[in-house]
Parts: sequence; structure tokens; C-alpha cells
Amino acid sequence: MTYHYDTTGRVCYLMQDITMLQKEILRLKKQKNAFILAHNYQRPEIQDIADVIGDSLELARAAVGKKGDIIVFCGVDFMAETAAILSPEKTVLLPATDACCPMAGMVSSDELRFARTRHPDAAVVCYVNTTADVKAESDICCTSANAVKVVNSVKEDTVIFVPDKNLGQYAARFTKKTVLPWEGFCLVHDRYTPSEVARAKEEHPGAVVLVHPECRPEVIDCADHVASTSGILNHVKSDPQNEFIIGTENGMLHRLAKECPGKHCYPLSDKAVCVNMKKTDLVKVRDALVTLKPRITVPEEIASRARGAIERMLAL
Repeated sequence: MTYHYDTTGRVCYLMQDITMLQKEILRLKKQKNAFILAHNYQRPEIQDIADVIGDSLELARAAVGKKGDIIVFCGVDFMAETAAILSPEKTVLLPATDACCPMAGMVSSDELRFARTRHPDAAVVCYVNTTADVKAESDICCTSANAVKVVNSVKEDTVIFVPDKNLGQYAARFTKKTVLPWEGFCLVHDRYTPSEVARAKEEHPGAVVLVHPECRPEVIDCADHVASTSGILNHVKSDPQNEFIIGTENGMLHRLAKECPGKHCYPLSDKAVCVNMKKTDLVKVRDALVTLKPRITVPEEIASRARGAIERMLAL
């Protein structure tokens, strides 16, 4: 098989190799009674073999609801951890073990416990982009799709929101509660600037600007609509307009092109690429199905507590 690596170290394939690998993966998937979950930011050839493509909330629900013995999670580490917590009876594989979320590393369980001592009457809402032990110290999880709903659901008047300051500030716009945002951020979304929005509007006059709530407040103020990746997809599908500027990781453009034919979607920035999301490739997926490794597990003493925070979110 012939393949090479591009300048970022990611594996690239000839077209015939993509087809060959995909067929092999689909055969192994059936043989092993496995299913493949892929985040919207995954590479196109990974999305094309997935049973479910979605955002964090959609994939969490799929981890519970979809039948199979093995989950192959094409995403980053916290997503595979969440699947392992919710479906402990299933084998959860993360083909790219070094695919991490830097934002998830911006808060630790020790730091969160200390914050609780400073604000003992506050609820802790943790973004799903966190480690299992941080979820275990939290009252309830949220995703970008339901952050506002989750914040408004807790009985406390004060909310410690970890770790994304931008998502926390966005949720604060739609609640009477006092939201105390952590100082974490997404390396992709936090880089967008109002000047990029202005330039994109100039290049595509009349296009609708859709941005992710992990963006900075000043970027959100420039947008026509703010939504999670699933929300962006639904908006493009339903909006009678046919030109859109997409302010999220550029892997989303592949799904938009497939599911919204006739619509024209332009990236807000060509540099909006999550390197960690791109670490999963077809060879790694194939090898994971062959060896049933690398497997992601979470110690039950942590999983049981984290599960409560996740399930409280899913119950809303």
C-alpha cells in the first residue's frame, strides 16, 4: 500500500488506497460487531466510514443507544472516555492515542476542588471537553449545543463554568445566574478575530455568518447566528439563503458539502484546523479493529461519579 505524510505529519493516501482501507474497515467492523463514531471535525475519509457523525452531545447519545460490542471512537481522548463511562460493557477504542484536547487539560480536579471551597454555594457545570476526573468533581456536564439549557437547569444562583471561558461567557448572556467562567479556551475557536469576520464578509457579501459559541465574545457579536456544529448544520439545511461563512473547525465543511447540496459554505479561516482531530487516519482505525487496541477505560470509582454528571445532562 502506498501512502505518504504531509508537512504536518498526517498520513495521506492515494485514492485507490482510501477505497481499499475503507472496504477492509467495513469488513472488520461487521466481523467484530463494532460501530464507528466520528466527530464532525474528523478527516473526510474517516467521516465517510462512520456509523454516526456528530457533535459531542450526539456522539454521547450514540455511545449509549447504538447496539454493538465495540465502539471505535474517531475523535479525541475525552470523547472516548465519555463513551467508556456511559457504556462500560462495551470495548471503547481510540485509534489515535495521542489525540488530546488541549482545552481539557486547562482544568484539573485539584483546581476544581479548590474553586469549590472558594464558592461553596455554587454549582459546577463542566463542559464535556474535560477529563473524567474533572467530570467526577462536577454537578452536571454540558456541550456547546445545550450549555445555556444546562446552566439554567441548576437550582443554584451561581455557576462555576469549566473550562471554556468563551462558552461560559456566551451562556451568561442567556441567564440571570452569576456565571464564573474558567480561563480555558479552544485553540481553534479562540483564534478567530473580528477582522477575519469583516474580511470574509467582504469576500462573500450577503453570506450568512455562523460561528461556534467557543469563539470570543467580540467575534460572536459580529456573527449572524451562533450555534454548535449540529446547530450550524441544521441552520444551513433550513435557511433559504445559499451562502454561508462557517466559523468552526474546517472538518465541518465536508459534512456540510455532503448533506447540504446546492449550498455554498466558506471557511471563516483556512487556518481553523484542530491538529489533534486530524490524528486519526484509516490505518489507525483498521489496526484498532484488528488488535482491539488502544482501549480506553476509566476506573469505576471515577466513572461512577462522572457518569452522574453526564447522565444529568442527557436527562434534560
